[in-house]
Parts: sequence; C-alpha cells; structure tokens
Amino acid sequence: MTTLTPGKWTLDASHSEAMFSVRHAGISRVRGTFEDFNGSATLTENLNGSVINAEVQAASVNTRNEGRDEHLRSADFFDAENHPVLKFESLEVTDFDGEDFKLHGNLTVRGVTKEVEFKGEFGGQTVDAFGATRAGFEAETEISREEFGLTWNAALEAGGFLVSDKVRITLDVSFTKDEE
Repeated sequence: MTTLTPGKWTLDASHSEAMFSVRHAGISRVRGTFEDFNGSATLTENLNGSVINAEVQAASVNTRNEGRDEHLRSADFFDAENHPVLKFESLEVTDFDGEDFKLHGNLTVRGVTKEVEFKGEFGGQTVDAFGATRAGFEAETEISREEFGLTWNAALEAGGFLVSDKVRITLDVSFTKDEE
C-alpha cells in the first residue's frame, strides 16, 4: 500500500490543472480551465481524516474563446462580480486502497453549496530535483450546473438545448509538503 507523509501540504498551482467540460449543442464537448486557484491539505498517511480546501477565482475561467469566457463570467453563469470565488471544503476521504479513493466535500458555486463526491487516484509521492516533497492526485466528478443556479440556456431548432446540465470537473493536482 502506498502511503503519504502526514502533515500540511500546499497546492502547487503551476503544476496543476482545474478543468471542466460540458456538452455543447448535444454533439460535442466544450472544455475549459480556471487559471487562478489555490488550495491546502492536511493529509494523513492513509488519507482517512485528511482535510482538503481549495478556492478558484471565477473570473479566471478560460475556454480559449474570450466572448464565451465573458458570458461565463456574467450573471447568466458564474456571476463573478457578485460570487468571485468557487470553493471546495472536504468532509471525508474514503475507500483509499493505496491508489484509488473517494473525496466527499462541499462545493460552492455562485453562492450555492452542494455535497459532491470526487473519484480520485493517488499518483504517488516523490522528492523533486529541488528537494521539495510532492504528491500528485487526479480526481473527477460530475455535477448538475442547474443545482448551483447556472440555469441559462437556449433551445435548439432541432430540439434539446445549447448547454447540457451535466458538467464534468477534472482535477490534476500536485501538492508540496510544507516545511515544518
């Protein structure tokens, strides 16, 4: 069983990605990232009892289309002016078998908080070339954007809607162990 060095860790945003994708027009996926985010964790050797917190700046959304990004920042979606931060606060980590785990927590988007479950994979722990102890994780969940108040949509001529309700959130993150 792979273990972690217990203690406080800091998210290394320069070696991490916070991504999402949503079905567009019922036929393809639009993908995006958030460019400005941070997080911290107090990790235990077997992840049980670990505490993970993260914040994402809503205005940092990037789908590689400035018009779409401005629309996502608007009151139709994230309402970044009134709700600038998306938050995640863990409740518990379960089912860690040395590789896979489940991360349960509260996700807050646009001022609405809902419990979500991420299915995750521990990538391992190592000491990098600069002496920093690193741990890597991938995690994914799917949410209903409408449950978070992101209800804007447009009907399609052929039926259905422009933007799917289901949004896939994928995290590929690296944490560095804090100096004690």
